[in-house]
Amino acid sequence: MSSLNLAAIDAQLAAAKAAAPSAAEMAKRGQIKETAQSFEASFLTQMMQPMFEGLGEGPFGGGQGEQMFKGFLLEAMGKQMARSGGVGLASTVEREMLKLQGLTDLSQTGTPAL
Repeated sequence: MSSLNLAAIDAQLAAAKAAAPSAAEMAKRGQIKETAQSFEASFLTQMMQPMFEGLGEGPFGGGQGEQMFKGFLLEAMGKQMARSGGVGLASTVEREMLKLQGLTDLSQTGTPAL
């Protein structure tokens, strides 16, 4: 190998190391992703509430017990929908939160996101 090729490889390795996110940055990215997904779950929960308001006897036979726990059911459904991909709100919120923190979106730069 020529010294020119080795210098190019060394330069690429140095650039890759400089671009690699630190553990603290990866932890912050994880928190941002979790927060964005939680926001989408809350949004979906709120959007589903009107769907269940007009039901007479509800899916489990009605009564006071169902009225008390309907909110928990909706919350669980919202969380599951967000975990399954949701409506795309979490990715948009995550991208904007990354911008506010001065971080780039790894999925846009070609670097594999964790």
